Amino acid sequence: MTLAPDTEAIYAELLALRCRQGDQQAYRELIACWEKRLFFYIRRLVAHEEDAWDVLQQVWLKAFRGMGSLKDTRRVPAWLYGIARNTAFSHLRATRHQQMQQVDPDAVGQVEASDDSLALEDAERVHRALDQISLAHKEAITLFLLEDLTMDQTAEVLGIPLGTVKSRLHHAKRALRAAIEREGRQ
Repeated sequence: MTLAPDTEAIYAELLALRCRQGDQQAYRELIACWEKRLFFYIRRLVAHEEDAWDVLQQVWLKAFRGMGSLKDTRRVPAWLYGIARNTAFSHLRATRHQQMQQVDPDAVGQVEASDDSLALEDAERVHRALDQISLAHKEAITLFLLEDLTMDQTAEVLGIPLGTVKSRLHHAKRALRAAIEREGRQ
C-alpha cells in the first residue's frame, strides 16, 4: 500500500494505537506496511539474505513486545528502524563472535556480495556502490534517501545529532558518487 507521506504517518500512528489495544489485525497491517522497507534496510546491514529474514523476525517480536512502551505513536517509523538497527547490530556482533571462534582470522570480515538481482542496471550500480562505503555513511544515506525518513528521524534512529546526520549525508553522497564513478571506469 502506497500512501502520501502525511497519510502514511497518520496510518502508522493509528496502527500503533490499535496494536497497543491488542488488535491482531492491526499487527498484521503494521507488518504489511513496514516489512518490505525494514527488510531492505536490514539487508543493507546484514551480509546474507537468510540472516536478514531472521533479524526481521526478531525485530517484529521486539516491536510487539515493546509496543506498550512506545510513548509517542508519531514516532513509529523511527522506533521501528531503531529496533531494526539495534537487532541487526546484535546479529552482526554475534556473527562476528562466532566467526572468530570457528574461522581463520583472515577470513573474518569478508562481505559476500549481494545476490539480489535487480532489473535496473543503475539500481544495481548504486547497491554495489553502497557496499563500498563505510557503515556509518551507508546507514545515513539508506535511512534518508532509500527509506525516506526525515533528517530528524534519521538522527533519532542513529542516536546522533542532526548536524552529524547532515555531515554524514554529505560525505556519503560524495563517497557513493566516487564508488559509482570507479565502477563506471572499470
